[in-house]
Amino acid sequence: MSTSPFPDAGASAAFPSQGTPQPGVPVGEDPRNLDSILRIPVLVQVVLGSATMPVANLMKLGRGAIVALDHRVGEPVDIMVNGRVIARGEIVIVEEDNSRFGVSLTEVVGPADAAQNG
Repeated sequence: MSTSPFPDAGASAAFPSQGTPQPGVPVGEDPRNLDSILRIPVLVQVVLGSATMPVANLMKLGRGAIVALDHRVGEPVDIMVNGRVIARGEIVIVEEDNSRFGVSLTEVVGPADAAQNG
């Protein structure tokens, strides 16, 4: 009797070592497993900047108050996925809808850079 919380845990290997190769799938990987991973939602955030202030100043904020951020106009913004910086970019206006902002990626952060920033 299996103690695994997953049904069919022992029925087949997650990454079979043999089978019929399929185009675009590395040998030894099951395309169904890759597809399920690619459908996992992640939180993508664009960080314009941040500010640090005492709670007393925070309590004084009201409508129309301005909070100065640590980034300046024209500096790249950080693009984060699940709390880790993965890229940097600049804010742009979306061409199809002038009422929306977007981000144009200018730099993709490599694994070594991401480890330092995440």
